[in-house]
Amino acid sequence: MLYLALKAAISGILVALASTLAKRYPGFGALIASLPLVSVLGMIWLWGERPDAANMAAHSQATFWYVLPSLPMFLVIPALLRHGTPFWAALLIGCGLTVALYAAMTWIAPRLGLQL
Repeated sequence: MLYLALKAAISGILVALASTLAKRYPGFGALIASLPLVSVLGMIWLWGERPDAANMAAHSQATFWYVLPSLPMFLVIPALLRHGTPFWAALLIGCGLTVALYAAMTWIAPRLGLQL
């Protein structure tokens, strides 16, 4: 239980750091947020619990393919905001698009020979 609390605290601190920096330095906050910190931390936690190279390789490769459907959200949200869409609506639309693209990736990947 202590290990879970430690993982949650470290992960939470990184998210809080990114959002706090973004208040004053939007570009730097975005840089921190864009770093694959969640993926790297996830790999560290996974390796600590199951040090299996084949499993880690599969996890890392699947992560790459799942990042791709999330990228359009970061273009849609600012475009919507710049055209007057309220923040919560723009966020909901961006997240909805991402969910739809994740579903499409999950459906398309096996047809392309990708194991996710």
